[in-house]
Amino acid sequence: MTHPNLAPVSSEVLDAAHLDARLAQIRAALDACPTEVPASLAYPARVSLDEVAERLALGVDHTVVALFGGTGSGKSSLFNALSQLQFADVGARRPTTSRAAACTWGDDANALLDFLGVSDQRRIRRESLLDASDQDELAGLVLLDVPDYDSVSTEHALQVDRLVPVADVLVWVVDPQKYADAALHEGYLRGLGARQEDMLLLVNQIDTLPASAVDTLMADARSLLDRDGLTEVKVLAVSATRGDNVKDVRNMLCQRVARASNAARTASAELDAIALRLRSTVAPKPVNVNPEFAETSTTSLVQASGAHAVAASVRSSLSHVFARALARPEPPSRAAVEAVRTTWMRRTTDGLPPAWLRSIDREVASPEALGAQTAEAVGSVPFPGHRSPVLDLAWWGGVLAMVVGLVCGVYFFLRGGPLLLAVALVGVGVLLAVVALVLRRKWAKRESENYLTQVNARVKAVVERGVSEPADEVLGRHRLLQSALGL
Repeated sequence: MTHPNLAPVSSEVLDAAHLDARLAQIRAALDACPTEVPASLAYPARVSLDEVAERLALGVDHTVVALFGGTGSGKSSLFNALSQLQFADVGARRPTTSRAAACTWGDDANALLDFLGVSDQRRIRRESLLDASDQDELAGLVLLDVPDYDSVSTEHALQVDRLVPVADVLVWVVDPQKYADAALHEGYLRGLGARQEDMLLLVNQIDTLPASAVDTLMADARSLLDRDGLTEVKVLAVSATRGDNVKDVRNMLCQRVARASNAARTASAELDAIALRLRSTVAPKPVNVNPEFAETSTTSLVQASGAHAVAASVRSSLSHVFARALARPEPPSRAAVEAVRTTWMRRTTDGLPPAWLRSIDREVASPEALGAQTAEAVGSVPFPGHRSPVLDLAWWGGVLAMVVGLVCGVYFFLRGGPLLLAVALVGVGVLLAVVALVLRRKWAKRESENYLTQVNARVKAVVERGVSEPADEVLGRHRLLQSALGL
């Protein structure tokens, strides 16, 4: 059955492992970014993380349900009825509950019970009694029988006051005679309006009333809660001795156990708050090194080094019969390198907070270093070592054949002879010379392009090593912090 005071089960799993992982992720991100996250934000965040860790150490996979009530309300009997054990002190044996008692289901809750102040002698673990599987649905429940809130003992009142804020569910057990007690309504209920979702009022001992009086009593109890501003708190009539509606109460506890505990929700909310306070230290969107920007920077640095002029001189020299002087690469000017670096920085770091800009600027090679490395890389590329002897031989053979053919043609024309042979020699010479010229130009173009390819590869390596890789290391830490903060 569904009750209006029980919120729907959250779709997010807030177990200890999930919360521990979130906490560790934020801590690791802060450790990785000591200079990018200012101390004014990092220190308070670490303090808050330590506080969350202390609470997580107690365990958040348990739901603490505390039974609060006045003297004679029968909450200890209800504790026994819900736990199906005769563990709490009831009746003549002890007219008031002097020390909190606890029954737990599921995993070990000793650390939590120590925190709650439950002594070892007042604890019992449900699974230790060879329970049947019908107890599985309550796994994670910690049921407390709390000292009477109206006890004359100051110690008892202090226990109640300490447990009210830390319990996940506050079950107020009243009897037909004292359900309107001012000590309850004025001392506790009216100040708990923010926790209506986590409260339940049980009017116990209805077996002592005539059936006709129950509805009137419940209506009056409802009216009192409404006047207290607790309109969302469920009111239920029960009898611990006769079992009236005890099963309904147990079902409600099962539903509540299925949800995250208050401790888990509080820890999750605090981690959310920590992340929110730190989000100003990162960019709101992903920031990555773009390979296209590196390609553009490489091209600009190659141009600034004069490599294209060298390639053009290589092509021109190898294309002609007589070799020509080759141009030489020159160190790129500081202004050109700085312009390339500034453009890359501006395009790559768009949206980053200033601290991250400074980190990248510090890690990326300076204009002087980048210029020197570029000059060294370009200067290390060798020029084509030699001309092609085959092509030269073909060219000069063709020229020689043309000369011989022309001389023979003149001679044969004047003296008479086979002019066709002279024409053939000229034709072969022209063919050899043209073929050699075409092949020389292709070879020159290929050597020029090969030179530029090597220059580009080496300058690209300079950009990768001096610019892209250092920036990507910084941006990797930025991505780590973004992920830890939920971005």
